[in-house]
Order: sequence, then C-alpha cells, then structure tokens
Amino acid sequence: MEVKGKLIEIFDTTQISDRFQKREFVLEYADNPQYPEYVKFEAIQDRCAMLDDFKVGEEVTVFFNLKGRKWTDRQGETKYFNSLQAWRMQKGGSSGAGAPSEAHDTPPPMNDQPFADGGGDEDDLPF
Repeated sequence: MEVKGKLIEIFDTTQISDRFQKREFVLEYADNPQYPEYVKFEAIQDRCAMLDDFKVGEEVTVFFNLKGRKWTDRQGETKYFNSLQAWRMQKGGSSGAGAPSEAHDTPPPMNDQPFADGGGDEDDLPF
C-alpha cells in the first residue's frame, strides 16, 4: 500500500527490547483538503534509519504494510491492535518522483512479528 502526504512529526527511535526497535512518524493525509487526516506510521528494526533523510514539512510517499494483532490479556479479554509499518519512503508526492530511500525498496516479509519477542519479561502487554 502507499499514501502521499506531508510529514508532520518524526519521533526518535525507541528501543523496545534488546532485539527490537521502532520509530514513529506522523503524516498529514488530505484526500479531502477540508478535512485532513493525521496518520501515525512506524518503521521497525533497520528501517528506523530511513527517516534520517527526511524533514518535517516535506511531501513524501510512504509505502507500508497494514498489520493487525489479536491479543488476550490476563483476564481473558481479547484486544486487537493495528499498525501501519512503513518499509519505504521517497520524497515528493508521487510514486515516480524523488529517489527511494536507500536499501529499503523491498517490503519486509509478511511473517515479520514485532510483538513476538517477549524476551522473558513478565509484562502482560504485547508490545
């Protein structure tokens, strides 16, 4: 999937565990300019670095995978989580404009499991 818009905010990389990191950013998506949407994406693992080449205010195209997880808490209540995992970005508002960010032009495998780390923590949250 892909979406075009303006970078509104880029957050620092967060080290979730010793084997997992993510970096979030917000894109203003204006399918209807009267009612813009502010959509938060995440880049995981080595793709966190792709945001280093971008600045707030730039028009970009983001290529991403839509991810969803099901999780049952300790009380047996089922929760659902969605994430938009960016795997490539390029400057400009069209998929033909600008150079793609280096070494990030192929999507990650669909079986990528960022919540599966666990790392032996007793925390009951899936992330």
